[in-house]
Amino acid sequence: MIITPMPLPAAPETASKSAEIVIPDCCNVGVVFRTLVGVNVAAFAGIVAQSAGWQSGVREFVEASLVVELACLWALFALCGVRQLLLRQVGAKGFPMWGQRALSMAVPVAVTAVVMQLSAPGSGLAVGFGSQSPGKAMLLAAVFGAFFQHYFELRKRAYSPALVEARLQALQARIRPHFLYNSLNAALSLIRTEPRQAESTLEDLADLFRVLMSDPRSMTSLENEIRLCQQYLSIEKIRLGDRMQVRWELDGIDSDTLRRMQVPVLLLQPLIENAVHYGVEPAVEPALVQVTVARFMDKIAITVINPYHGATGDAGNRMALANIRERLSLLFDVEAMLSTAVNGKVFEARLLLPYAKGVA
Repeated sequence: MIITPMPLPAAPETASKSAEIVIPDCCNVGVVFRTLVGVNVAAFAGIVAQSAGWQSGVREFVEASLVVELACLWALFALCGVRQLLLRQVGAKGFPMWGQRALSMAVPVAVTAVVMQLSAPGSGLAVGFGSQSPGKAMLLAAVFGAFFQHYFELRKRAYSPALVEARLQALQARIRPHFLYNSLNAALSLIRTEPRQAESTLEDLADLFRVLMSDPRSMTSLENEIRLCQQYLSIEKIRLGDRMQVRWELDGIDSDTLRRMQVPVLLLQPLIENAVHYGVEPAVEPALVQVTVARFMDKIAITVINPYHGATGDAGNRMALANIRERLSLLFDVEAMLSTAVNGKVFEARLLLPYAKGVA
């Protein structure tokens, strides 16, 4: 389905502020992977240290791994559900942080108690940890829960300055003198001949700056992000005229998906700005910027294609792309990625995001 431009219904809010919560996002693949590795390494070291030799320690670890993996995975799944439930029903601001930290310990303890009961002598899982007392196993579960909750909370806080820095860099890029001057000059040139269009241009510019000043961790719907991109393109259209051609293409995306899909604010707009700045501005003839949004199962792929004019301005381009990659890494860990490629005479940037629905 090709839409040029893509009509979207009006929305009062451009971005919804993400809830602040300290329970680790155990639905995230990166969190699950780090936790499993940490728990297994600690379990292996502890079993080997208590065994008669490293060979017997390895054998005991292999026998105990079934119970370890079950307790760890079930606890992660349970915390994932608890976190989603809190976001939907209570909200982070309605649940104290100390309570969230306590839940991060209580859930693994409860899950471990169930697993230890199943692994008691006479049950089908009576291997490895059958010799361990339930109290000791539950204590270890509480320690692991507290440790990983604290680790992921500190990791999030440590990366917060990087997010603020990314926002400041984006702000400096948007208020660069020639963009602000050209936008205002374009609006002024329309005041006498097209007063309504001039008013619309100033409103679009105000919306762009308002979203820019929002929290870089905020999430917004894909619908609102696309609307913001269209507002930006309408400003540039006045300056570039028919030289800028834009085509939106949706593949497997309906209006409900656009409303429910959550993305970080100002994630797609910098890619489109890059496409205009490096693909359209240097062109003498009309240049096409093509934006494709497609859904593949639980992933959303967004591809931006623009003409390629050689290595001119590559430093600024790389900085903008590195900025986006940093935000993806901080917000989605390993679940999202940005790839770029030069295919003949076109430059292609491809965003791959997890399909995250809004909680409301």
